[in-house]
Amino acid sequence: MAAVKELLRAESDGTLSFGDYTLDSKTKKENYEFEGDIYKVKTFAEITKLEKNGLFVYESVPGSAVENFRETDSEVAFTVSAAEDVQFTLELEPESEYEVFIDGVSAGKMGTNLSGKLSVSVELSDGASAQVKVVKC
Repeated sequence: MAAVKELLRAESDGTLSFGDYTLDSKTKKENYEFEGDIYKVKTFAEITKLEKNGLFVYESVPGSAVENFRETDSEVAFTVSAAEDVQFTLELEPESEYEVFIDGVSAGKMGTNLSGKLSVSVELSDGASAQVKVVKC
């Protein structure tokens, strides 16, 4: 999967794509309006971070490219790619349980902490991608 060269873009299906893990230095795009919300992305080889209305949404270490990111009250779904294995963190509902699916296979149920953070590691090889779905239980 290619990196998102625009850093942040709206897709025709109503989802967002963001991140470019091929960049050597931190690059950001701010004040991106999408469906009435304001988004900001910071991305490069070491980290990718997405904020919505000034609040944390997604972060990965190392940097990643995320395509077709969709978030509802009960589910988050997207495709992630990176140069190597990646760990991402999502901001979800505090102290809640979610089932995580990687490429359609359950990776198990995981709980968020008091601040609503959920961290997941995904094994990837150079430029490979994985379909991720996180569903509230």
